[in-house]
Amino acid sequence: MVQDGDAVLLLDRQHDNQKGFIPPGGKVEFPESFTASAIREVKEETGLAVSDLVYKGLYKYVNPEKNDRYMIFNYISNSFAGELLKDAPEGKPVWVPIEDACQLPMMGSIKKRFPLFFEEGTFEIQVEWDNERDQEGKVTVRRT
Repeated sequence: MVQDGDAVLLLDRQHDNQKGFIPPGGKVEFPESFTASAIREVKEETGLAVSDLVYKGLYKYVNPEKNDRYMIFNYISNSFAGELLKDAPEGKPVWVPIEDACQLPMMGSIKKRFPLFFEEGTFEIQVEWDNERDQEGKVTVRRT
């Protein structure tokens, strides 16, 4: 998440099954670190070079039936330089007032963790996947 005062940078994504507003992010490329990956993804998706990232928390899906885990590492930064891309690959980068962001179309997993970026401390959210219904099941939120 990139913050500039009372606004955050979100991507207005209008392709595939993840339509809506999302923070920049993506997959870690081996052997890069999680932080290096976050810096690279923001640059690729928005054009901005971020620095001084602060770790905010972990969002993870666990699937006990398949013995599988998927983890999303969450960072925030208010240190950046550069110009926003005009033709961004993952969606148009737009500055959105923090207070308005959760009213926008946004995936449920992003809405769950969005307010936690602006609280003191870190968070850990664990979601157990319900295979029978093919949807999120039990959700556990911990703040530290």
